[in-house]
Amino acid sequence: MTDKTIQFSIKDEHEEEMKKTLQCVYDALKEKGYNPVSQIVGYILSEDPTYITTHNNARNLVRKLDRDELLQALLKNYLGITKQ
Repeated sequence: MTDKTIQFSIKDEHEEEMKKTLQCVYDALKEKGYNPVSQIVGYILSEDPTYITTHNNARNLVRKLDRDELLQALLKNYLGITKQ
C-alpha cells in the first residue's frame, strides 16, 4: 500500500493570492483606459499609489501586496522557476 502525502505550501497559496490581486488591479486599470503594465510598473518602482486607479478598489488592493514579494514572484515566473 502506497500512501502519497500531499504537500501543502503556504507560499504557493500566497503567490496565487498575489496573482489574483494583481489581475484585479490590471483589469481595473484596463477598464479605465490606462496601460495596465506601465501603470503597475510605475507603482512597483515608485510605491506611489496614484499610479493605480481607485476603480474597483484597485488602489487599496495593490497596497496590500508586499512589493519585494511581488517582484520575486514576477521574476521567478518570467524565468520559469517553479520551486525555490
